[in-house]
Amino acid sequence: MPTASSSLDTLCIHAGQHADPLSGAVMTPIVLATTFAQDGPGAHKGYDYSRAGNPTRTALEGCLAALEGARHAVAFGSGCAATTAVLLTLKSGDHVLCGDDVYGGTFRIFDKVLKQFGLEATFLDMRDPARVAEAIRPNTRLLWMETPSNPMLKVFDIAAIADVARSRGVPLAVDNTFATPMLQQPLALGATLVVHSTTKYLNGHSDVVGGAVMTSDDALADRLHFLQKSVGGVPSPFDCYLVLRGLKTLGVRMKRHVESARGIAEWLEKHPRVAHVRYPGLASHEGHALAARQMKGPGGMISFDLRGSLAQASAFLRALRVFACAESLGGVESLAEHPAIMTHASLAPEARHALGIGDGLIRLSIGLEDPRDLVADLEAGFAAAARV
Repeated sequence: MPTASSSLDTLCIHAGQHADPLSGAVMTPIVLATTFAQDGPGAHKGYDYSRAGNPTRTALEGCLAALEGARHAVAFGSGCAATTAVLLTLKSGDHVLCGDDVYGGTFRIFDKVLKQFGLEATFLDMRDPARVAEAIRPNTRLLWMETPSNPMLKVFDIAAIADVARSRGVPLAVDNTFATPMLQQPLALGATLVVHSTTKYLNGHSDVVGGAVMTSDDALADRLHFLQKSVGGVPSPFDCYLVLRGLKTLGVRMKRHVESARGIAEWLEKHPRVAHVRYPGLASHEGHALAARQMKGPGGMISFDLRGSLAQASAFLRALRVFACAESLGGVESLAEHPAIMTHASLAPEARHALGIGDGLIRLSIGLEDPRDLVADLEAGFAAAARV
């Protein structure tokens, strides 16, 4: 079995998992039972009811904790469920300071769900840690960020903001979905919590929805396990199995995602129909040096501004044949989407405009296809846009 010093590639395959003691099966069994026999009242083998705990989920949580260098991982039925559970550790009247560029579903939870229960959120560009320090209020109880952010791919200084949070006694939560633990480990940089949509890169095959929270704070972990059981947003055993299966190839997949994305971003930057490319691996990206310092690679996500109108952006997306025009990201297949209409439609138009999410913004998730085919497909999209 792997040790604490094992490489991440090894942990992806083995952490949290043991050969089945009954059959010797190498792959973790899918335990579908909803309830578990007890030798007597309260005398069980670690499991009593599957909402509270399940052996397949335990294996997944062990693997996720090891990858993020955490003592605990708590799995949920979706990334939104994981985010909501973190926010449910707070109470009415508390304030959350959140990065201004986050997944539209995260904004929706803050602005359309928990706001009515008295949880207040302020959205701030966190590229300057001094601004973060100034924005913390007496009732601020959590800092939340995505880095790289979605969809503008801003890069925030985790270590510097973690220092600010620690000095004020406020936990920092980092959504690490875009980077994955293969490229970035926020807990090692001082964050308190790491959140993932396991739907994305961790599973990697676009066939399961899931989420997780990792932490080494024992009290927070206890609270999250309580919420997992009490609110009930748990993943099914089969979903846990699928994420475990996907994790086994995470290391090799991320290497290919990064390699292909870097080349395509460089090609896009030179294209006459592209106004601006956002990719942390480019020297032109304002967070390039920071990304190189806190990440092992710039990731597989690219956003770019297409020169032209909404009609031209639509024509571009309709013409793609290798890229699927679809929401989500991080799968083996390449995806392209229009944030203003699709993933970030929940933001008010003025909020999208302030962030730079315009009619020409396209977000790409670079998959594992031959990058030459991806470039040819994008070129066909540009040709279609030019005809509008």
